[in-house]
Amino acid sequence: MAAPKAFNATRGDKIFDVANIVFMSLVLIVTLYPFLNVLAISLNESSDTVKGGITILPRVFTFENYQQIFQYEGLIRGLWVSILRTVIGTLFGLVSASMLAYTLSRPDFQARKFTSTFLVVTMYVSGGLIPVYILFRDLDLLGTFWVYVLPTVVNAFNVIVIRSFMDGLPYALQESAKLDGANDLTIYWKIILPLCKPVLATIALFLAVGQWNSWFDTYLYNGRHPEWTTLQYELMKVLQSTQQGGSGQQINANDMAQKMTQISPESIKMAITIVVTVPILIVYPFLQKYFVSGMTLGAVKS
Repeated sequence: MAAPKAFNATRGDKIFDVANIVFMSLVLIVTLYPFLNVLAISLNESSDTVKGGITILPRVFTFENYQQIFQYEGLIRGLWVSILRTVIGTLFGLVSASMLAYTLSRPDFQARKFTSTFLVVTMYVSGGLIPVYILFRDLDLLGTFWVYVLPTVVNAFNVIVIRSFMDGLPYALQESAKLDGANDLTIYWKIILPLCKPVLATIALFLAVGQWNSWFDTYLYNGRHPEWTTLQYELMKVLQSTQQGGSGQQINANDMAQKMTQISPESIKMAITIVVTVPILIVYPFLQKYFVSGMTLGAVKS
């Protein structure tokens, strides 16, 4: 048997390959440069940072900026609260959204259409900021940790996304399980959830990023309760203190400004930005492998 002939690339193919490599390289540079620039400034000596001209490598390498930041106890406390709300908020959101989505995906659920329509309406109609604040006050959620978790337990968009994925699963799996004596809770926990890993990983990332980056709810509901401050809220105060010279009582950042006068405002902003960004960058690769659908392909042949 004769060996297959080698593929001879035409001139047009070579030009396309070169253009594709150049284009993707430019995209990579544009994507990575802002992060590398922030990292370089955060690792550069503050007295040298004010001169400007730093690109992707620090001129005078130092960890002083990070050491100064973590001397401020508000950031450490905010970091732990942010981690706690991210973990608990993500778990609660996943469980509640998946359970409701499973109920709505059942063809025998009589109120399926009405409940789905009601959820969609909540995505377009809101009570407004003041009614929500009054509601949280009447529920005694102000000044507590649960004001971060309970209001986001059920998200209409997440429920619809998970339900759409469940609708694509073979219903014969549930029927077979029922014939074997499994109840609805067993079917949900041992059959549906394992098959929904891709969509659950996606929703988990959405929830985790939303919880981690949120600061406005801290400003509204826990601004007077420093024990429940978050890292993002402390970052906001740092940014405002650097822009206003640290002299505004409305942001309660006087102590922070006094502790950070020895480093430049630019170093403060960049170092804290890295501290806030790195945890999400660490988590993302572990969830990326689940961003592929079709795990039930061939599971049931009808």
